[in-house]
Amino acid sequence: MTVVISSLLMDKKVLIVTSVHDSKIDHYWEGKSFVERLEALERLRGIIFGYDAFTERLQRTLTITELKRD
Repeated sequence: MTVVISSLLMDKKVLIVTSVHDSKIDHYWEGKSFVERLEALERLRGIIFGYDAFTERLQRTLTITELKRD
């Protein structure tokens, strides 16, 4: 799943408060599969926190230590 999020940055100056019991939203998400809901969640995470290509993958580190001999 590759989504260009740079054009979808969230305007953090606007706050809209709605009821958590909105039946239209509930029916919409009930019709979606688990994978579709997870993809939407990841898209929102990218929009809110930004997309950074360098942190897209896990970093690999290697540490070499010498064994102490008694």
